[in-house]
Amino acid sequence: MSEIKLAKPRFDIGLATNNLEGMLDFWQGDVGVPFDHVLKVRRGQNQHRHDLMGSVLKINHFEEAVPDTPPAGYHELIIGSDKAPQQLTDPDGNAVSLVSPGTDGVSQIGVRMGVRDLEAHKRFYAEAFGFPERPYDKGLAFQAGEGLILLESDANAPSDAEFQGKGWRYITFQVFNVDDEHKRVLGAGGGEALAPVTLGKTARISMVRDPDGNWIELSQRASIVGSLE
Repeated sequence: MSEIKLAKPRFDIGLATNNLEGMLDFWQGDVGVPFDHVLKVRRGQNQHRHDLMGSVLKINHFEEAVPDTPPAGYHELIIGSDKAPQQLTDPDGNAVSLVSPGTDGVSQIGVRMGVRDLEAHKRFYAEAFGFPERPYDKGLAFQAGEGLILLESDANAPSDAEFQGKGWRYITFQVFNVDDEHKRVLGAGGGEALAPVTLGKTARISMVRDPDGNWIELSQRASIVGSLE
């Protein structure tokens, strides 16, 4: 199947937290990710958006307590960086690695995932998104624009990953037409978490799920594509 046409050749990654001050100090200070702006998602939830070389790190801060649910399949954010290679964890325990560009094929960013069935995820990313496969000696890898999705076999991976909870919870692909791409993913066996919905004049989004139930946002953002029609 042909590769999905991304409106932005990068993907974004989102997490949830109650610890805003500590998280901002870590990500802006220790990792050095530039702050962009705050998006008020809804009452009690603000998204602090940071620029990851064109991708967006979405730190979703909730006023109400974020539940301590089991982690999703998104294990680690990998950043191609000029800084000395190092493995870090933020104040909530989320893993992030700074690597020399090109390490395991990561030139911009990568997300390392633990999955129950590599073949099922291979079919999913090949058919639902048409992403090209890349060499990865620890499992499978798919090129998503400039970013890389790294899949590793994990018997303890969730079978029905939850969206609510601390830590890495979803990735986002910016597309030109959410409705068309949502149908494409469902037609390739993806699960539906949220049917397409328009958020004011900002974006039209939907949520789909991979074979382990991990959440993926599809976003048609007006500031990128120019129209929500």
